[in-house]
Amino acid sequence: MARPGGNPDLKKYHFEKKYDWDEPCSERMQIRLPPSMKEAIKEGKIKDWQEVCRKAIAAELEKALSQSAS
Repeated sequence: MARPGGNPDLKKYHFEKKYDWDEPCSERMQIRLPPSMKEAIKEGKIKDWQEVCRKAIAAELEKALSQSAS
């Protein structure tokens, strides 16, 4: 039985997957960067900076793996 007073626009507010990975992004790492870079990120200069970092790391890993396979 549905909960009375539920959200009728659930499709409008549902969670959307932001990434194209085959596995969940459940692990954490830390990086060190200059204070000016951190401030720019906090100001919103890069939208969705976490995904930008994941994609950059994935590209470097792909390049490194292809070079080691050669």
